[in-house]
This record gives sequence, structure tokens and C-alpha cells, in this order.
Amino acid sequence: MQEETDICIHLAALKDLGQPAIYQCAQCIAMGDRWVHLRMCMECGNVACCDSSKNKHASAHFNATLHPVMRSIEPGDRWLWCFMDGDTTEL
Repeated sequence: MQEETDICIHLAALKDLGQPAIYQCAQCIAMGDRWVHLRMCMECGNVACCDSSKNKHASAHFNATLHPVMRSIEPGDRWLWCFMDGDTTEL
């Protein structure tokens, strides 16, 4: 874990936060399922459901791609999460 004033190298390297192309978990839709919250991969823009959701597609995306950083795209949320370092930061 990083010191309080430091952020991990993956979070520090981000330059463009971008906007999601969709506001739904396409994998859940394809399965006929629902999600709790949505996350967006900061490397490729994939939108997936959070770990509170039954299918945990955001974590599955990390495990398949090793893209380290996701951000919440929920209204009012302004944070990023690094899977590699277990670090979070506010936007």
C-alpha cells in the first residue's frame, strides 16, 4: 500500500480519463442479468459490473487483460482503483 500522499505508478501514469461509450455491462445484458454498479477500464474503455454485482465482470476483465486501473462511472462517484496495487484515489 502506498503512503497517504502517494499514489501507485499505474494511477499516476493516467493522462486521459475519457468517457464511457455505454452505461451498461454488455456481458450482463448478454446473459439477461443485472448489475449493481459500473466500472470503466482506463486502458481500453471496457465497461463492466463491479464486485458487488453477481458476475463481477470488472474483476474478470482485469484477470483476463491485466489492465490495472478502473474507475467508477456511477453518478457522483469520482474515484479510480488499481487492481495491481490495491490503491484508490479520488478524481
